[in-house]
Amino acid sequence: MKKDAKARILTIAVLAGIVGLAVADQGGFDFSEPAQSAASILKPKRKKAEDPKDVLFRMLDAARDGDVETYIDCHSGDMARRLAQSRDEMTSEGFSNYLKARNEKVKGIAIDEPEQASDTEVRVRVEWVYQDRNEAQQFYLAKTGDEWKIRDVEATVRVETPAPYGMPVY
Repeated sequence: MKKDAKARILTIAVLAGIVGLAVADQGGFDFSEPAQSAASILKPKRKKAEDPKDVLFRMLDAARDGDVETYIDCHSGDMARRLAQSRDEMTSEGFSNYLKARNEKVKGIAIDEPEQASDTEVRVRVEWVYQDRNEAQQFYLAKTGDEWKIRDVEATVRVETPAPYGMPVY
């Protein structure tokens, strides 16, 4: 084998090992459901929400992907029941499209550090950045067992910004 070919094979093997370690660090591969595509196998699965912000990231990922069941699972109590009712009324596909459409124009998301209300409850401010505006909401999370869930959300408030997203600042 030529020296060039050996170098390529070694480089590919090292890169594959790095990718494998990165995916394993994120919780491994998701083989829980039959794969629709190669990309769905490689998508890292999320661990259970050990930190209050973990459930928010999981909820945001599910909304972006239109993953209705994961999105609803991030909530508890009345919130989960109302979301399930909306899913039933809109159909799962309709609710999935709604979630994706709501996230289509989001340019960025900022999540504040959780404010401890008690041993099992926190409040977290989440801000969505759009091209023409910012919006913020307060999320109230409760811990049940070893898992955090969203139990309530305040109404969205518009946040004044000095310059729109993407505007050059000199």
